Amino acid sequence: MVSIDNLTVSFGGWDLFSNISFLINPKDRVGLVGKNGAGKSTLMKVIIGQQPASSGGISKNSDCTIGYLPQQMKVADTTTLVEETAKAFEQLLILEREIAQLTEEITNRTDYESESYEKLLHRLNDKSDSFHILGGANRDAEIERMLLGLGFKRNEFQKPTKEFSGGWRMRIELAKLLLKRPSLLLLDEPTNHLDIESIGWLEDYLKDYNGSVLLISHDRAFLDNVTNRTIEILLGKTYDYKASYSKYVELRAERRQQQIATYNNQQKLIEKTEDFIERFRYKATKSNQVQSRIKSLERLDRVEVDDEDLSTLNMKFAQAPRSGQIVAEIKELGKSFEDKHVFSGAEVVIERGEKIALVGRNGEGKTTFIRLLLNEIQPTQGSIKLGHNVNIGYLAQNQDDLMDGDQTVFDTLDKVAVGDVRVRLRDILASFLFKGEDIDKKVKVLSGGERSRLAMARLMLEPYNLLILDEPTNHMDMRSKDILKHAIKQYDGTVIVISHDREFLDGVVDKVYEFRDGSMNEYLGGIYYFLEKRRVQNLRDIEIKDKATSNSDDGDKGAVGKLSYQQKKEAEKVIRKIQNQIDRSEERIMALEDEVQSWDVKLSSPEEHGLNLSDDSAFTQYEAIKKSLADEMHQWEQLNIELEATKE
Repeated sequence: MVSIDNLTVSFGGWDLFSNISFLINPKDRVGLVGKNGAGKSTLMKVIIGQQPASSGGISKNSDCTIGYLPQQMKVADTTTLVEETAKAFEQLLILEREIAQLTEEITNRTDYESESYEKLLHRLNDKSDSFHILGGANRDAEIERMLLGLGFKRNEFQKPTKEFSGGWRMRIELAKLLLKRPSLLLLDEPTNHLDIESIGWLEDYLKDYNGSVLLISHDRAFLDNVTNRTIEILLGKTYDYKASYSKYVELRAERRQQQIATYNNQQKLIEKTEDFIERFRYKATKSNQVQSRIKSLERLDRVEVDDEDLSTLNMKFAQAPRSGQIVAEIKELGKSFEDKHVFSGAEVVIERGEKIALVGRNGEGKTTFIRLLLNEIQPTQGSIKLGHNVNIGYLAQNQDDLMDGDQTVFDTLDKVAVGDVRVRLRDILASFLFKGEDIDKKVKVLSGGERSRLAMARLMLEPYNLLILDEPTNHMDMRSKDILKHAIKQYDGTVIVISHDREFLDGVVDKVYEFRDGSMNEYLGGIYYFLEKRRVQNLRDIEIKDKATSNSDDGDKGAVGKLSYQQKKEAEKVIRKIQNQIDRSEERIMALEDEVQSWDVKLSSPEEHGLNLSDDSAFTQYEAIKKSLADEMHQWEQLNIELEATKE
C-alpha cells in the first residue's frame, strides 16, 4: 500500500537515517519506536510530504489516502464543536448542498415532460445514491459516537471550539481525522491529550479500524493493545519486528545475543585462519591450502553487531526529610470558578509515604486540586491542612514553558542550586544527558524531551518530602520512563502523580482518586484495580440505560432482550469476581484480628513477653497492624456495597 524505498534524510551532512526501506500493508498496525530524536516524527512528515527526503522516496497506491495527526497543530476556533467535527464529512457536505439546490430547482419547475427536467431528476437520484453510499444517513450518529468516545459530553456539542483548551481541541482534530477513515492513519503521540478512559476507547477503535495504522507512542500498554508490528529506528537504521512492543523488546534482546554469539564465533574462525595463513605463507608444500584460506576469508560474509544506543538517564530523588504522619488533611473541599462548578465534597487524608494517582477527564479538577494543595488558589468550600514539616516539590505539566528561554541549561540549574550541590552541577546535568556543549545551549532551542529532562533535574536539586508530578512522562522515551518509574518506587517520601499512562502507574501507586462528574472518588488499590472497578460501574450504567430503553421502546423487545442476556452473563462474572475478593478480604481481616489480639496480650503483660515499652517500636508495630485492619475493613465494606449495587 505504502512503500518506503531507500530513504535518506540528512541535516548539515549528518544522516538522521540512511537508506531505510519497509512496506506498510493493508490493515497493518505498526508501532514506530526509538529514542527521542531518532527521527520518528520526521519520518511521518516525509511520508505525508511535509518534509523532503535527501534521497530515496515514498510510493503509494493510487487509491491510498493518508491522515496525519501531529503532536501539535493549529486548530480552528470559529465554529461549534459539532460543526467543526462535521467538517470531516466534506464530500457529504458538498453533496448535501447540491441535493438541496437540485431539490429546490425541481420544486420550482413545471415542465414535467421536458428532457431537462428528466435530467434533473436523474442527477438528484445519482447524488442521493452517492450520499447514502457514503453514509450520509448515519453521519450525525457517527459524530456523536466519536465525540462521546473521546470524552466530550452531549451538552458540549454546541459549545464554541474557542472555549475548549488546547488538549480538547486536539481531540476535535483527532475526531475529524478518524471520521474521514483514511487508508493509512499516521498518529504521533495520540494519547498525549487523552484521559485513561478515552485511551481505552481509542484502543478498541483502532483495533477494529479497517485501514492501516502507523503510530508513535511512549505508552507501552497502548502500543501492546493496538499494534501487531514494531519498526525500530536506531542510529539511522530501521529494524522490523512482526510483534507488538513488549514482544519486540524480548525479540530484540534475543537477536542481539545471537548476533554477539555469531560474531564471537566468526572472530575465532577468522583468527585461526589468519594464524594458519601467517604460519605457512612461505612454505611451498602448504601454498595451495594457504591460497584456499585466503580466498575463503575474502568470500566470508562478515557478521556485524548492531550498534546500541546506551545513553540513559541516571535519576534518583534525594532522601526525603521526615514529615508528620499526616501529610495533608482535606475536609469537604470544593472549588468553583464563577458559574463553573469543578468539584465538591472531597474528603482525603494523605499519609507519609503514600503514592497516589489522580485520574479523570481533562477539566474535571485534577490540576485545580493540585493548585489548592499548593495554596495557589483558595477553595470555595472546605479546607486543606498540610502536616508538620511538609516541603512540596512540584513538576507542572507546563514546567518546561515556565523556564526562562534565554538562560542556558547550566544557568537554569545554577539559579536554584545552593550549598555543596553547586560544585556537582556538571555531573548532575551529565546524568540527565546534558554533556559537553549541551550545557551552554539556550533553553528555547531545546526539544520537548530535553526541556522535560531539565525540569526534572531542577526538581531533584532539593530534598522534598512531597512530590507532585503533573504528567511527568510527557516527551519521555520508554527507557527514561522506566528509570523515572524506578526512581519514584525507591523514593521514601510521598508522591501525588497525574498521569494517563497505565503502564507507568502500574506498580507505583497504591491509591487512586478519580475526578468525575463534580466529585472525587477514592479507590484503594493500583491503577489496574481502578480500571477494573470502573468497568463494573460502566456495566451498571449500561444496564440502567437498557432498562430505560426497554421501558420506552416496546417495538424492539427481541433485540433488547438479547442484549440484556449478554450483559446479565457479564454481570454474573463480575459478581463472582467481587465475591471472591470479599472472601479473600475476610481471610485477611481474621488474620489481622488475631495479630491485634496477640499484641493486646503482649502489651498487657510486657515483661512476660520481653517487651521494652520505653522503646516506641512495639507501639509503632501495634498501630501499623491496627491501621491495616481498619483499611481492610473499609475495603471489605466497599466491596460489599459494590456487590449489592451490581446485583440490583
